[in-house]
Amino acid sequence: MKQFRWQIIIILLTGLVVGLLLLSEQTGFRLVAPVPIRGGSYTEALVGELQRLNPVLDYYNSVDRDVDRLIFSSLIDYDTQGLPKADLAESWGISYDGLSYNFVIREDAFWHDGNPVIADDILFTINLMRDPDSVLPDDIKDFWQGVEIIPLGDKQVQFRLQEPFAPFLDYLNFGILPNHILSGMTYAEMINSEFNLKPIGSGPYKFDGLTSEEGMISGVILSANTDFYEKPPFISEIVFRYYGSNEEAFNAYLAGNVLGVSNISSQILNDALVNEDLSLYSIVDPEFSMIILNLNNNNVRFFQDEDVRRSLLMGLDRKGMIDRVLNGQGIIADVPILLNSWAYYSGNQSVDQNVQESINLLKGAGYVAEDGGSVRSKDGNSLTFSIVHPNDAFHTQIAQSIKSDWEKLGVNVDLLAVPYDALILDHLQPLTYEAALIDINYFRSPDPDPYPFWDQSQQTSGQNYSQWENRVVSQYLEEARVSQDLEARAKLYRNFQIVFSDELPALPLFYTTYSFAVDQSIQGIRVGSMYDSSDRFWNITDWFLITESGQAETQ
Repeated sequence: MKQFRWQIIIILLTGLVVGLLLLSEQTGFRLVAPVPIRGGSYTEALVGELQRLNPVLDYYNSVDRDVDRLIFSSLIDYDTQGLPKADLAESWGISYDGLSYNFVIREDAFWHDGNPVIADDILFTINLMRDPDSVLPDDIKDFWQGVEIIPLGDKQVQFRLQEPFAPFLDYLNFGILPNHILSGMTYAEMINSEFNLKPIGSGPYKFDGLTSEEGMISGVILSANTDFYEKPPFISEIVFRYYGSNEEAFNAYLAGNVLGVSNISSQILNDALVNEDLSLYSIVDPEFSMIILNLNNNNVRFFQDEDVRRSLLMGLDRKGMIDRVLNGQGIIADVPILLNSWAYYSGNQSVDQNVQESINLLKGAGYVAEDGGSVRSKDGNSLTFSIVHPNDAFHTQIAQSIKSDWEKLGVNVDLLAVPYDALILDHLQPLTYEAALIDINYFRSPDPDPYPFWDQSQQTSGQNYSQWENRVVSQYLEEARVSQDLEARAKLYRNFQIVFSDELPALPLFYTTYSFAVDQSIQGIRVGSMYDSSDRFWNITDWFLITESGQAETQ
């Protein structure tokens, strides 16, 4: 893929706009944006298989979550920076002590069968989520066990926490189920319920039916909810079709069977980019990769030297990793906060690759290569250590790139590839590792709370595997996770990022990106924050179809 400077692109676009404006003055021609009119059908290729269309059962199946996002509603949603915004909740208030959250449910929120959405629906759904039989992760079930849910009439509900917890709103972005249909059903009974193949929700689209081929479910048909409380969608019908791979999904687009592809992987990226009829949308994933260093491991005490840590980061060709391994689909990371988060500090210092300066830092710290050797050492201690990493192809390539870059500095690295579960259980948790290549994932967690990974209280019982012990930083993080003042939280997280950039207790690598593609006949698409693949539909009610004549589709 060709690379262009942004300045050149801006100049070209400016020239185009000026030319069109001059043309309009001379000919009377006017640029008119298409006006959306309701109607039309959009078909999208999903990679995977339908299991159950039910928000308390879809945690491990992304294609179910994609469909459920359109059928079901949640109390709150999130904006482009990960800040909470109203959905089913018309408004909410938080008590001064941060223990009580009161929500008012919209009066105009109705289930697809015409019944109103009420507080009992919220209570019923959460009771299913915290059921011992639930497939949800234990930490989510345990969390809800400690929250009291109190209906305050049909249209108000209160949540009572045991202690202040600012990220609480993160936990309210789940699809709500209809109590009036499912009341009395246990979680075990829910798993095999007919409801999972004939769902009734309160979202912008209604379930219409399933399609099948050779006795297997091949797709789902949804129709616009014309009574949707926010505004009815422009597109009248959405059809999802299931495919076995990203390549099959893309070929379905080329064959004219679908108008959108849910995931453009690196294998098909170049073909998608050169297709003039296809619009590609990329969003930063809720995940970033980094190298954590065990600062308390006596075998690698040199990690305690800030100059050594900075030299190691400065010696990495992170851009090269993104280009070679991710096919350009990534962004260099400087801090462990997502790039598009409200908490991200734009003034963070960036460490560019500079091999010579990296070597100078090591020399200044006393690490030299003696007697013609290739590995630097100080006082008999050589810069030699192991990196444990996941044993899949992607992480193995990244680890090999790291090893190659650091060898140029006079640093010797041994690579240890293990399954991800073993990396955590056998290396990180017992703190026996020296360095590790890991991913930190904020999947379905818009709140940036870094406390579990970097607070000093989490060194033994939490996920502060780097063993970073900084009392000032810990105070920032502890205050931020209980404060209800967003501006104050942002300042505390800014301070955290500044100190992190100075001390580099771990070495950030990159954020990955998620891409999907939609035919240019579909307009109105905007990308927001990405915390799940279904977030590509965050403004689905604004999407509309353009015909070949350039007019908005009508019924």
